[in-house]
Amino acid sequence: MQIAVVQHAAPTDPGALPRETVEGIHEAAAAGAKLILLPELHNGPYFCIEQDPSRFELAEPVPGPTTDGLGVLAARLGVVIVGSVFERRLEGVFHNTAVVLDADGRLAGAYRKMHVPEDPGFHEKFYFAPGDQGFVPVDTHAGRLGVLVCWDQWFPEAARLMALRGAQLLLYPSAIGWDPLDTEAEQARQVEAWTTVQRGHAIANQLPVAVSNRVGLEVSGSAEIRFWGRSFICGPQGEMLAVAPESPAVIHAEIDMARTPRLRRQWPFLRDRRIDAYAGLLTLDGALSTPRRPPGAS
Repeated sequence: MQIAVVQHAAPTDPGALPRETVEGIHEAAAAGAKLILLPELHNGPYFCIEQDPSRFELAEPVPGPTTDGLGVLAARLGVVIVGSVFERRLEGVFHNTAVVLDADGRLAGAYRKMHVPEDPGFHEKFYFAPGDQGFVPVDTHAGRLGVLVCWDQWFPEAARLMALRGAQLLLYPSAIGWDPLDTEAEQARQVEAWTTVQRGHAIANQLPVAVSNRVGLEVSGSAEIRFWGRSFICGPQGEMLAVAPESPAVIHAEIDMARTPRLRRQWPFLRDRRIDAYAGLLTLDGALSTPRRPPGAS
């Protein structure tokens, strides 16, 4: 199966279906892609650069204008599209939500971002409540998709739970870039870490991984981020199949969906997990129980 990743900058005409998004989808489908992944919050600027209550006006319901428009495109082109929406669940409760439109135009499922960051230039906790659906893959004509969102990509637990629930691919719509104060050496280290950790998820779970990032400089008030692009597709042993430059691009790769079962028989990582010894993962410090105070301690 051929999959494609669309990487573009903040659209010049923000809305449910910006020109950059539509053109990228058409280019990917024309080249034979059956699954198309879009960047995080692709409908407009990355508004989380600063805290601004007026930005809540950008939110929309799911289903809503974006899913309706993407659904029409998916059905017309016969492709599965993974998009990204600033979801208004109800007034006062908002989510950063990935949406999956199946090849018949149906809204096959949605995933609400579970790990929500709060860092300089990435004020997502101001806007988004954490997801409450867990890590559940979405069944589509292109297979069972483990869809996660950006900050989720740093957490091996999220990828593993998607794999255990039967995901056949891991997909990460993303918006990540450099702080203007980062040195060139620090920039290089960040990109290398970002790429390596996601290739690690591919290897540890023996699944293909596709990542779509924003690209280009975005400025809001006194804050700015240069999104580094570098979207990529890798195979289930972490092998790089396609990498985007630091500019708008559509990348493609052929995925052999039969490789995962073969690899899991050769390297049975899932069989050899010690689930009896992992209780510490359910605590913040890895402790199995609260330590006892020494005798005489106050």
